[in-house]
Amino acid sequence: MAASSRELTAHGQAVRAAIHAVVRRIPRGKVATYAQIAELAGFPGGARVAGAAMKTSTPADRLPWQRVVGKRGGLGVIAIHDPVGAAVQRGLLADEGVVISDRGTIALARFGWLPLARRPRRPAPRRR
Repeated sequence: MAASSRELTAHGQAVRAAIHAVVRRIPRGKVATYAQIAELAGFPGGARVAGAAMKTSTPADRLPWQRVVGKRGGLGVIAIHDPVGAAVQRGLLADEGVVISDRGTIALARFGWLPLARRPRRPAPRRR
């Protein structure tokens, strides 16, 4: 059983690294939802996994954590339940120009991050 625990830990570390890599790509002044982060990291339907990876992050990870938000309807929402943490997130996002309503919502149509899809490489022409 100890071997499977190590494998799970290695897998968990790989998942966490993939989530963090996506979060680092979110540009200043944009936000992304937990579900979007998970999907871009290769874990569709893994919003809670993304949330867990963010919750266990540390300042040493140097993540723009404030750019990750929850989603309600077509809006982003400040998902931190701790009022101090939520106020810090609001302040950091406001400093980046993200407009947050009094209810803690963010217009994803305006501030949501949509990374450009990578174009598939064309195969090299065959030589005759």
